[in-house]
Amino acid sequence: MPLGAHMAMVGLFWITEDSVYVGAEPEGTTSGVRLTGDGVELLGRERAGSWSWDEIRGIEVADVPVRRTVRRHASIAFDLVSALLGQEPEQPPFFTVRVTTGGGTVGTSPFAAITGGIYGPTEYELSLALLRRLVDGGGTGLDDLLAWRRDHGTAATPGREERELLLLKWAGGRSPH
Repeated sequence: MPLGAHMAMVGLFWITEDSVYVGAEPEGTTSGVRLTGDGVELLGRERAGSWSWDEIRGIEVADVPVRRTVRRHASIAFDLVSALLGQEPEQPPFFTVRVTTGGGTVGTSPFAAITGGIYGPTEYELSLALLRRLVDGGGTGLDDLLAWRRDHGTAATPGREERELLLLKWAGGRSPH
């Protein structure tokens, strides 16, 4: 699927017309984390499994590259110059997602979903707030993300300010600060 066709990236989330992923949607045997109305699925060769929302005690995200806007733009510009010079583009960075259930904790490492693989601190914190809301509410709220994606058809990923406002709304107005 061409980047931007039928999906959008908002915070840590890759939102398609019918699925929400923490990190990029996995292709082939790459790792991924899909959130559904029924629960959480770890995908890929590294880890596989699924748990209902009733079984989920927490979802922790670690090792996410977070930088202030100026440093983030400098890193993206460097990547663009490298691409123009014919260097192979680097894969987006991985980060760690750990799902805790009554039976223990299992983790996986999906690719970052954002262009350049580097998140701004506010977008990152709002994403964590949304994950906490989803866990606390047994997945309640996922329909809001999917409805937003369907309502925006094939529109591109929104700009940073709009992404932050969406995350704030979806997280129930819980500011990270």
